[in-house]
Amino acid sequence: MAAINQVVDEKGLTQEQVIETIEAAIAAAYRRDYAKPDHHIEVKFNVVDASFKVYRAYDVVATEEEITERARELTLEAAKEIDKKAVVGEQVREELPHQADFGRIAAQTAKQVIIQRLREAERDVLFNEFKNHELELMVGTVQQVDGKNVVINLGKINGIMIPREQVPTEEYHVGQRLKVLVKEVADTGRGLQVIVSRSDPRLISALFKKEVPEIDEGAVEIKAVAREAGSRTKIAIYTEVDGLDPVGSCVGQRGTRVQAILAEVGEEKIDITIWDENPDQFIVNALSPAQVSRVERHEEEKHAIVFVEEDQLSLAIGRAGQNVRLASKITGYTLDVERADGVARTRKTDEPVAESAEPTPAPAEATPEATPEETPAPAKAAKAKAAKTKSAKTKK
Repeated sequence: MAAINQVVDEKGLTQEQVIETIEAAIAAAYRRDYAKPDHHIEVKFNVVDASFKVYRAYDVVATEEEITERARELTLEAAKEIDKKAVVGEQVREELPHQADFGRIAAQTAKQVIIQRLREAERDVLFNEFKNHELELMVGTVQQVDGKNVVINLGKINGIMIPREQVPTEEYHVGQRLKVLVKEVADTGRGLQVIVSRSDPRLISALFKKEVPEIDEGAVEIKAVAREAGSRTKIAIYTEVDGLDPVGSCVGQRGTRVQAILAEVGEEKIDITIWDENPDQFIVNALSPAQVSRVERHEEEKHAIVFVEEDQLSLAIGRAGQNVRLASKITGYTLDVERADGVARTRKTDEPVAESAEPTPAPAEATPEATPEETPAPAKAAKAKAAKTKSAKTKK
């Protein structure tokens, strides 16, 4: 029992799981030395005095013609000789003579069964435990950098961070502590595999949930996240609680909450925007900090043309188109940014759409030049002085 309790504590298993493993090991050893390979042997282990009883089990069938495996099946008539309460479709068990003297090979067989069964039981426990932590934040330590993969020690098991789950601007070294998102837990043929991520957008959601109590309690809801890992993230939040400022809740007093998140993601910038049930307003919010003049949306095509003033154009598009690209991801619309003083063409009719009711000013090159008669007096004086200077130079 001391050995059983030690295994229970070390492996995180239940006592019933360990006892079932011991019973399977004794059954394998008994079958090896005192029965035949095709016999169905069962063992009942007594944890009080460490004694055990061995049984041979049979499936009960109605008639002789239904028997397909003679070593494992009995007719109802034969089964009633073992147990008067035998019923077709159930099992009867016949107790076998007790044996305690097992050979070396049988003992080795029992040992292998115990090792295999305990390994499987431990894997099942770990799988269920980490499956419950899927898409949650965990703290781990970099244990090894194996080529392009990074092995993260999560305590009871190691997680793998493959290249696409890494942040391009980050460098990883052994002993480094990281917060990672448990992205996927799979029971493969080679054992339990845990994929962790630092680049997934849901990592940002998990960080906000950890740092902002209002999000964890449900008062503030994260509606959407768009991320280019290592560079910039846009997150859309919403609340139905009157008087609660969702942006202020996420930023925290003097920016303490958002600073804690920024410290975890390095130089990555985070834009916090308000989600709105009106798609036009949501698009305007998503393109922040740019000021939008108006939005022309085509719902069927999930496409929108956003008009901004000329001085807001570069801000709306962002460096290498990043701002409009993230806004497009977070809103679900394909966004085109155009100048507000231009002429837009819709995709359906390809007809010009008037930008405003105000008349468009004439282009600069179309303005007529001033005639000599219209030249102001100061300009005439300047021309006369220039001509006089030129004449003096020529004479010299």
